[in-house]
Amino acid sequence: MPHVTLKSIANNPEIDEIHAKLHPAIAAALGELNAALRAQPPAPFAVNEGGRKGAKIDFGAPADKTVTLPSGEDARAGALLLWEVPFDFPAGWPQGAREAFNAFHAARQAMQRRMDQSIAAHADQETLYDQPQVNRDKLRITGPFTVEAVPFATVQALGDEAPPREADASVARSGESARQHGWRDELLKTGIRGRGGQMLKFAELETLPGTRYLHCTGAIADSGERVVVSFGPEYAALERRQVELAMREAGELFPRPKMIVFCAFVFDPEAAKDIDATKGIVALKAEMNTDLLTADLKKARASNQSFWLMGQPDVALKTLGDGRYVVEVHGFDYFDAARGELISGGKGKIAAWMLDTDYDQRSLFPRQVFFPMAGAKDGWNKLKRDIKAELDETLMEQFHGTVSLPFEPGEHRRIAVKIVDDRGIESLKVITLE
Repeated sequence: MPHVTLKSIANNPEIDEIHAKLHPAIAAALGELNAALRAQPPAPFAVNEGGRKGAKIDFGAPADKTVTLPSGEDARAGALLLWEVPFDFPAGWPQGAREAFNAFHAARQAMQRRMDQSIAAHADQETLYDQPQVNRDKLRITGPFTVEAVPFATVQALGDEAPPREADASVARSGESARQHGWRDELLKTGIRGRGGQMLKFAELETLPGTRYLHCTGAIADSGERVVVSFGPEYAALERRQVELAMREAGELFPRPKMIVFCAFVFDPEAAKDIDATKGIVALKAEMNTDLLTADLKKARASNQSFWLMGQPDVALKTLGDGRYVVEVHGFDYFDAARGELISGGKGKIAAWMLDTDYDQRSLFPRQVFFPMAGAKDGWNKLKRDIKAELDETLMEQFHGTVSLPFEPGEHRRIAVKIVDDRGIESLKVITLE
């Protein structure tokens, strides 16, 4: 089908030719319509379009009387212009004007049809697929379109041989935006929800003057310790450079804060890795609920769960003697809000994890999927029952564990492990194979 663009219309040589050929018929019909209305003047007509919108045309006005349009052009006061002719014949107009009225619209529509045909003929063609082929020999177990996307922006892995990029002042927004103001108020109101119903509450949060990447500062309600907060972008992942610059600003504050919290809708893997590796200050990641992007539609309640404390993935890569690898997932390390320190969440809190054995840094292709928390009737067993499929019973037990099946390195020599905990919070770990 044709893909019409403004460029294709502007470059169409036939448009002017069609206008020159067919417009005289429109002008002639308009003249006949105005003559018929002057011969039997109806009540003044209220204009709904153009520069005279809201004014009334008196068809009985002298023929030489003119008015000046907003464009500076003169027009006859008692006659309709091209764009002022109504689409429907007004009830009060004389029947003697109907023939000219119909002729005007017929001529105008004829020119429009001819232009539309020309525009379609000169437009670029594109193919749209809306009639999928039906294969009744296969059973679809998901929606018609399925994408397993990486929950982060594509980033350069830490071990890759790439020149380092200098941090600059373009990665975070300058000053406090109206959106950040709302996020700060929501954070103060609801706090950050951790594991087991724990809450990290704040006694106060206020704008931090003199900084660009730390957006507010405050105190923890229980201990009174100072905390600073850095918010990520609205529609992109929080990047590694913002982490670096925020850490630098935190180090220049006096007194130095005890904790820095990075709040974002999405963390890229390298940024998350830098936050987890921070020494000398407690650095936390809090995932923001996407409802915050539509805060005007959401009721403000202290019970809202707008910020979730994210765990730190603990993944080990082991090399086998035959050149193959296995991955073992140990779980998440969580921040205990009551004790104020990181503790191990263990393997028991992993709802699901996926392994892409040849990660291309663009999309996650789960070649192995595990359900460690699934019971006897859940996970792969439930999938087997639902799709009435035959699965390799010898592998069923392994796909409920936390150790992958042996695999060979792929073309990209890079793997990705996506972990989802029992709260639905997910994290991605990217590892480059040596």
